[in-house]
Amino acid sequence: MGFTVVSYGEALLDLLPTGAVLGGAPLNVAYRINSLGNRGVIISRLGRDELGQRALKQIAGLGMERSFIQSDEKHPTGRVEICFDDSKNPDYTIIEDVAYDHIELQDRLSNLISQSDCLCFGTLAQRSPTSRKTLWRLLDEFSGSFAFLDINLRRNCYSEETICHSLNKANVVKLNEEELNVLAEIYGLGGKSLPEIVQSLVKKATLKYCVVSLGHQGAFAASNDGEMVYAPGFQVDLADPCGAGDAFSAGFIHSLLNEEPLQDACRFGNALGALVARQQGATQPITHQEIKDFVAGRKCSSGDARLRDLLV
Repeated sequence: MGFTVVSYGEALLDLLPTGAVLGGAPLNVAYRINSLGNRGVIISRLGRDELGQRALKQIAGLGMERSFIQSDEKHPTGRVEICFDDSKNPDYTIIEDVAYDHIELQDRLSNLISQSDCLCFGTLAQRSPTSRKTLWRLLDEFSGSFAFLDINLRRNCYSEETICHSLNKANVVKLNEEELNVLAEIYGLGGKSLPEIVQSLVKKATLKYCVVSLGHQGAFAASNDGEMVYAPGFQVDLADPCGAGDAFSAGFIHSLLNEEPLQDACRFGNALGALVARQQGATQPITHQEIKDFVAGRKCSSGDARLRDLLV
């Protein structure tokens, strides 16, 4: 089954105005990786409560492995309260001291990491000492192709130390412009334009790739050999943005592991993200053929004016 991609961190319930929905960026990424014909595995921790049992049942229903999801008797299952503004932009209230804050280091996790081609991680699951320590040990043991960091800076859920250590261990970074500005301030990155700042980050953090998500305008990416690409986004009727960025990550990782060109990786990620954004929920099934048909039959947006000279 293709490549093994391990996704570390939060499996939780998103408490939407319409009800509780299974979520968490690492879980969404693992699910989409699976749907693309690879082995996507989530390392997380759920409480032994009603929400935790519901989450486990839904994870099984998605055809995902549950062997590396720990059970916690003391702490509740993670929850995020989500509301939307008039433009459907989400605002998150992330509940603290929940099960995924207490992921324990186990020998079986080390064995899994030794078999993995890619390890995906973010900053949210590093807000507490236990889960942070476990991740840092696994990153030290990881020897696969890509250590993929999706920064995901959530309010009051990260520190400068966490950011710096994560960047030191990653060789692929995904972030948005707001997060790029935070890193630019921390690292004193040079350059005024988006491409210049990204190139500065690639050099400073010795990355293989850095990709900047621009929402509906697509994605910009740069590599350590000086390549820069821009792929405009696809025009769709927005239904639910939750999980679209995670779908982009999965598509981008899938393409990198298959040694596809950087431009194609951005375009494939854009397509998968757009397909998720036009439907309700982050884990609705989307086949590989649907993605191909979508790319072939859908026009891109006009794109970001700052980056049009990079279009090919």
